[in-house]
Amino acid sequence: MSQRKTIGLLVGDELDWPDVLEALAERLGPTVRYGGRTFEVGIRRMRIDPFSLRDRSRCDVIIDRLAYWHYAPREWLKKVALTDDTYLLNNPFTFQSMEKHSAYCAMIRLGLHVPETWLIPQKQGPEAYREKYRRTAARYHDLFDLRAIGRKIGYPLFMKPFDGGGWRDVTRIDDEDALLRAYDASGQTLMHLQQGIVDYDVFCRSLAIGPQVINLRFAPEKPQHARYPIDHGFLTPEEGREVRTITKLINAFFRWDFNSCETIHKGGVVHPIDFANACPDIAVHSLHYYFPWAIKSLYAWSVFCAVSERPMHVALDPAPYFEVADSERSYAEKLAAYEELADRHFQKEEFEAFRREALADLDLAMWELVRSDAFADILRRTIDDVFPAHERRAFFAHFRGLLMHWVQANDPRPAADSAAEDPAAEAVPGGEGP
Repeated sequence: MSQRKTIGLLVGDELDWPDVLEALAERLGPTVRYGGRTFEVGIRRMRIDPFSLRDRSRCDVIIDRLAYWHYAPREWLKKVALTDDTYLLNNPFTFQSMEKHSAYCAMIRLGLHVPETWLIPQKQGPEAYREKYRRTAARYHDLFDLRAIGRKIGYPLFMKPFDGGGWRDVTRIDDEDALLRAYDASGQTLMHLQQGIVDYDVFCRSLAIGPQVINLRFAPEKPQHARYPIDHGFLTPEEGREVRTITKLINAFFRWDFNSCETIHKGGVVHPIDFANACPDIAVHSLHYYFPWAIKSLYAWSVFCAVSERPMHVALDPAPYFEVADSERSYAEKLAAYEELADRHFQKEEFEAFRREALADLDLAMWELVRSDAFADILRRTIDDVFPAHERRAFFAHFRGLLMHWVQANDPRPAADSAAEDPAAEAVPGGEGP
């Protein structure tokens, strides 16, 4: 007798990836075998309603793309994790409580090359506590020389909110006058000042889903549709492994399954600069060529978590990582130890065997789906939703062309004479990418 497992999708205004994930699941069929048992895996989209704290969850795994800003579903996620052991992608407890600031602090403790970063008091106190803030500041806040801090960090530097928020209020600052103006304009927002790494060799964004990581060349200054050029050789194998390890380390440490990490590479040093992105970019009009990799990886990891009944751990366990960090090992030796810890956390070997055996048809199903009229319809609906009318035809042709390039390069049929799949990715299973 088969056992039912349900993957819930908690989404907002996104059209593309939920439609494609559901279409992929339909092509593969619901039946999955694991550990000698048979499962029927279904996907359902979550609704947002009032709820009793005693209501039971109807999902075994939930992919969360909404609760980072929508408080009602966030509290529901926390409830089902605590009362029903529902597995969540991502952990709302660590994501809500730690901000970018805590992520920087933890990774500095672990020995990563985070650029020089300062936190400065907000220019204005919280509105609800204006008078209490004024009195507290008069008694206990030290006067500080913002110009001196700027000189100590060096220019250019970046001012950005300590808790992040999709490039919200990030300002490049090139001199003292600009620093003073930016601080005056920051108002009640608590800000970081971070050393700018300029004239860098590579800017990389790595997308991770469970133990699966893909490294993408990243051009954040460009519009969303042009931020990820197709480039499979922009990192050396050594750099590629270092970035993958850093990404897996961050996610395992904070118990995130679905996150992106940005790194700047200069002179052989990898600087992680932004890595608390637990609702990462997976839009088809952004990832284009790399979109099928993201959907396959998301489907495989979600199904694995469901059928393996992967336990939901809501609390951190930093001790094993800090033990490595505080040891006398070299940086390379620490990275190797971190990777071992992260791979153990994500059950990497077990997952790879599951994907290879239980989801043997996944690559072919995704390849056929991207070629289909159904996928073209999803792409067209997405383009119509995102771009103005006069640009839709051109952008549909643009993205359809990039995805057909992926189809050409990733033919999984045995007779196909094509390159290995997704050279920029950590293969599952198989060889290493950059």
